[in-house]
Amino acid sequence: MTRYLLGAAVALTLASPALAQRDAPVGARVDKLESEMRAVQRKVFPGGAGMMVEPQIAPSAPNPVEAAGVPASGAITDLSARVTSLEQQLASMTGQIEQGQYRLRQLEDQFAEYRKATDAKLAAPPAATPVQPVGGPDVTVPEAPEPAGDKSAANSANVTRPSTGDGAEDGYLYGFRLWEAKRYGDAVTALKKVVADYPKSRRASYAQNLIGRAYLDDGKPSLASIAFYDNYKKFPDGERAPDSLYYLGSALVKLDKAADACKVYGELVDVYGATISAKMKADVAKARVAAKCK
Repeated sequence: MTRYLLGAAVALTLASPALAQRDAPVGARVDKLESEMRAVQRKVFPGGAGMMVEPQIAPSAPNPVEAAGVPASGAITDLSARVTSLEQQLASMTGQIEQGQYRLRQLEDQFAEYRKATDAKLAAPPAATPVQPVGGPDVTVPEAPEPAGDKSAANSANVTRPSTGDGAEDGYLYGFRLWEAKRYGDAVTALKKVVADYPKSRRASYAQNLIGRAYLDDGKPSLASIAFYDNYKKFPDGERAPDSLYYLGSALVKLDKAADACKVYGELVDVYGATISAKMKADVAKARVAAKCK
């Protein structure tokens, strides 16, 4: 019996260092995982005042005294359970963060592509010579009301420039008279000066729109589309912004870009549908039919 007890004591003495060695790596893993978990949660809950998700297990109850000769394993079991819980939570949180970042990158890429495509279609003139649309009637361009000028002067070769003391008004009326006299190049030059010199004037929207009209009437729909788009982009609250969207659609139809014209007509209704006149709404409806918009 004495020999047996002595042998058991020796066995327990030898087993204790072994248990300590098994304990050390698990404890290090726990410390490392808890540190990583806190770092992840600081990223997920910035300023969270110490917010911390605890492992989803409770420490196990003390094991009853085991039979002599069998090493106690309660501490190892508890640490292993903590490691497993921490690893699962860390993997879950890391996956959620990565998914959120991926979706954000997707949205940013889609929006960048949308802006790039829109600018390329509406702002850049085509490289090739514009082709007139094949099949289907062209969109009828309605005459938007413009302030009355000096008809006798506008119909003559010598267009006179008004001199009322209001530079923006005089410049616009002069460009309008040149346009009426079909001197489109001169009209564009005069109207561009109004936009450059008086961008805060209400006549800037009128002048930019009439620049597009002059290009359109002069058989230059690509330049007209740029002028109309610029008016909508620079002066969205201007009095001629809705007209510019309408004529932009007309210019795009002339460039054989009916699908883009339909998008522009949709934009016109969405943005200005509550404020445009009944006649404009009817003109847009006719233009959509002519462009075969869905």
